[in-house]
Parts: sequence; C-alpha cells; structure tokens
Amino acid sequence: MNKFRTHNCSELNEKAIEENVVLSGWLHRKRDHGNLLFIDLRDHYGITQCVIENNNKYFPILEKIRPESVLKISGKVLARSEGTINSELSTGKIEIAINTVDILSESKELPIPVFGEQDYPEDIRLKYRFLDLRREEMHNNIILRSKVISFIRTEMLKLGFLEYQTPILTSSSPEGARDFLVPSRLNPGKFYALPQAPQQFKQLIMVSGFDKYFQIAPCFRDEDARADRSPGEFYQLDLEMSFVDQEDIFRVVEKLMVGLFKKFSTKKIMFEKFPRIPFNESMEKYGTDKPDLRNPLIINNITQVLNREDVKFEIFKKLIKSGSIVKAIVTKNTLGKPRSFFDNIDKWAKSLGASGLAYFSFEKKKELSGKGPVGKFFSEKSIQELMKICNAQIGDSIFMACGKLKEVNKLLSAAREKIARDLNLIDEKSFAFCWVVDYPMFELDENTNKIIFSHNPFSMPQGYEKDKPVSDPLKLKAFQYDIVCNGVELSSGAIRNHIPELMYELFAIAGYDKKQVDDKFSGMINALSYGAPPHGGIAPGIDRIVMLLADKQNIREITMFPMNQNAQDLMMKAPSEVNPDQLKELSLKVDIKKS
Repeated sequence: MNKFRTHNCSELNEKAIEENVVLSGWLHRKRDHGNLLFIDLRDHYGITQCVIENNNKYFPILEKIRPESVLKISGKVLARSEGTINSELSTGKIEIAINTVDILSESKELPIPVFGEQDYPEDIRLKYRFLDLRREEMHNNIILRSKVISFIRTEMLKLGFLEYQTPILTSSSPEGARDFLVPSRLNPGKFYALPQAPQQFKQLIMVSGFDKYFQIAPCFRDEDARADRSPGEFYQLDLEMSFVDQEDIFRVVEKLMVGLFKKFSTKKIMFEKFPRIPFNESMEKYGTDKPDLRNPLIINNITQVLNREDVKFEIFKKLIKSGSIVKAIVTKNTLGKPRSFFDNIDKWAKSLGASGLAYFSFEKKKELSGKGPVGKFFSEKSIQELMKICNAQIGDSIFMACGKLKEVNKLLSAAREKIARDLNLIDEKSFAFCWVVDYPMFELDENTNKIIFSHNPFSMPQGYEKDKPVSDPLKLKAFQYDIVCNGVELSSGAIRNHIPELMYELFAIAGYDKKQVDDKFSGMINALSYGAPPHGGIAPGIDRIVMLLADKQNIREITMFPMNQNAQDLMMKAPSEVNPDQLKELSLKVDIKKS
C-alpha cells in the first residue's frame, strides 16, 4: 500500500462509508466553526472535505497552518447530512473524520491566492506560475492540452502516419522570423539556430523515401508576443505526405480537426467539409486572409458608385482620383438604431487612427433616400446601385471607408468584427473552419518595390510547365493554403516545390542567385537533385487549437510555463547573464552600449 494515500481526493463516495483511509494533498481552504474545523484537501484529481473536532490534539495545528501546506490525513469516511451534500463534487456525499495529521510541507504566506479565480497582473502570475497552475481553471487547461496532444498522436497513427524527430540544432534560415542562435564551442565563430519549424527536415524525410511523417514539434522564433502568439517557443502538429495534392492534405486535416473539436468541445462545427476561399476573394469580402465565418457581414467595393456624377460626396471623389478605393459594410435592420450606435462606431474607427467611417441608413418615404450624415450626397439612383451591389434593403445601414487598398481592408476587417459584436451577430457556440487557398507566389515590397516571396518560398507554383519560364511573377499563384478557425489562423501549408531547376528560377525572380540558394539551402537543393517525390504538408499550431477549445483569448492561459510579453521567464529569471568563463569558452564577447 502507498504510505501517503489509500485513495486520491476524488475517489471516495458512499460505498467507502466507515472505511479508514489515508489522503494526501494541499490544504485548499478551511472553515472554523469553533468546535469543528473543516478542511478541504485537494490533489491533482479533486477535493475531499475533512473535519476535525476541537478535542483532537491536531486541532490547534490545523488552526494555525497556512493554506497550500501539504498534509497527510488519516481518518474514517462518514456520510454527510442531507443538508450539507455538495453536488458539485464527486466526493460531495462524504467527509473524512480526521484521526491523525502529518505535515509534509508547510507553505509560506501566498503572494497570489489559489482558491478562487481572482484576476492578478500577468507578470505576478507568471513569476509564481507553480501557484497559478494550482488554480482549478489553469489546472484544467493544462490537462486539456495533454489530452489533445494524446488524441492527435493516436489519430495520426490511425491515419497511417509515423512519428519521427528532427534536429533542434540546425542552420540559420534567411526567411521568416528571427532565429534564436546557439554558439558552437567546437566551431568558434559559428552558430547553430533553433528551428523556426522543421520545414526542410520534413521535406528531406519525404525525399528519403518515408511516406507519411508527423511530429509534435517544438518551434523557436524570436518574435514579439501577441495574445495568440507566445514569444520564444511554441508547438505544432507538423505533418508531411508524399505523392499527394492539396485535396489529399485537406481530407486528412479535416478528418482530424472535426474529430478533435467534437471530442473536446460541445460547440457545433458549422462546416464539416471546410469551405475553400481563394486569397483574393477573402481579402475582397473580409479584408483579411483570416476570416471569421461566424460573422455574416460582408465587405463590398463601391468605388464605382462614388464615381457617379449624381454622387456629390466630394471628399471621397477627390481621394479616388488620387488612387484610393471605397469599400463598405451593410448592417441589416439598423435604421431604427439610435444615433449613438453609429457615432460610437465612427469614434472607434478614429481611435485606430482612421479618419472615421461615413454612414447612412436606407429609408423610403416618398422616395428612396439616405438617412444620416452623408446620405444627402447620394441620389436615389446611386442608392439603388449601392443596394444592388451590397445586397441591401430598406431599413439597412451602410458604413463606408475610403483610402488605399491595404488601409481600407485593415480598417473594415476590424470594423466587421466590431460591428458584428456590437450587434451580437457572432455565434459564440460554434466553430467555423475554412481553407484560404491560391495565395500569390510573389508580391512587391512596399519599401524597395522589388519582387519578394509572398509566403513560403518552397511552395509549388500553380500551372507549372517544364521549360516554360514564368512570364508574370505577380500573377503567379502557389499551391499554398491556410487553415482558419473563428478568425484564428491555425496553420499555413503547401504542396512543395520538388524540382531543383524550378526552385532556382523562382529564387532568381526574388533576387537570389544560384550560389546564394546553394549556400542557404544546400541540404535541400542537393537532396531534391536525387529524385524527390511530389509532396506537401501543413503544421497546425497546438497552442492555438487548445486556446480555441478552452475558449481563451490569450495563449498564455493554456501554456504551462510561458514567457511574458518581453520574452522573459520571470520564474526562472531567463534570459540571464552568464559566467565570463562560459563566454570565453565559446569565443564570445558581450559588448553592450549603455545609454
């Protein structure tokens, strides 16, 4: 028998009444009733109520001991009286009459409470993460994460995938985020890089003749923190398959995601076959390549209406002549909303640095007209055209933004979410997945006006024909795709370019000569030269998946030991200075200019 416990703190029920038991755990909370002291004992599994009378020699000890001290308690299982049953606990029908108590570990005064869900500053919570993780909500989040990863592993094996591990110490990549660099002691002046993703290695696994690979892969990127992105490290379900096209990838991922989200959530899945939305269409209709399809609002381009002679909205007309466009969002049945509803949205837009959102409502008395600040600038015929383009009806309202394409898309994408939430249009009890496809292979750099890769440089271009050069790089689309859920990008993926000659050609368009490609991607380009199968893959983020399933807005709520927004581990005090002898051994010298 285990000397610390006969049962855990969730096991005991009426069947154990009159048994002598031993429990160990943390003193969750206590309630002093004078002659009786009630102790809630907590372990990983649950809570059991224990009670001690004031004539027991251990009574004064338990009176004084602080919460979160670790106790070993022995006693007899008793039935609770009818009025004291706690139906929220699995042990709620019994309690332990304490005979003896061993103090296994005493706690100091707590810097943050464990009982309850009090809101404390994030840095305090991260400094004392071991206490924060004892809270029920946080504890359950981490357990959920473990179960999700276990489910993924099981399902991937069922689908015929095998798990392989790729190196952690590798070479620096010129693409993507900043690398974390590791100095080499044996090769002075040279550095390893921690992998931003196992991209090249998983392709090399396919070239090596393995058919289906997966890994719960740690990834390292030196980038700024966001609510949905931790600085430093994260985990992804990395997978790759040989002899596949994009639809083969989609079938595997859709099956996995539907099963996963049904298993760990009661929310409904809106589309079990995920919609495919071309990148250009997504930007046009939603202003983003991460659309939340729970939101019914659509963005429409109405520039042509503003160009009409019978439209007198001169501010917009002047901007259009200098290259601006006008886009709009229509809201249904909002004519009767108070002026404050519209003004608040306009004020919100200005808080983002925009000039605001022009608006009016469609109404008809004797004739069709616009009710609102800018409605007077539109003729009846122009309003009719607006209603046709935007699928609007009398009683609806329109919000308009004018500016450069990227600026307007960014503003109206945010406005789309803002307005939908103000109107309670988003179904919070559902998951809406989609694929965003047909990404451009290249784009123009706004600063240099040079052609650069739009996303993954290893993606296969669409419409490739051997010995036929790329005529218009900016029109070239790639077999690249993103999976999005509720406006959160879970992953990017692609069918890979497995043809060396084509890779050289595409990199040349982006300004890389053959020597640069050979230097930076020597392992990859060399391997592809010895017979590479068509292959492709994707890597959904584990952290973001769990964040959605746990219904959290911040990824640090589902990560066991995250860094703060300044990429600091406040608990372990990392990063930190190191001993000068260590630097000398690595042929390094720290030279920091003090301001």
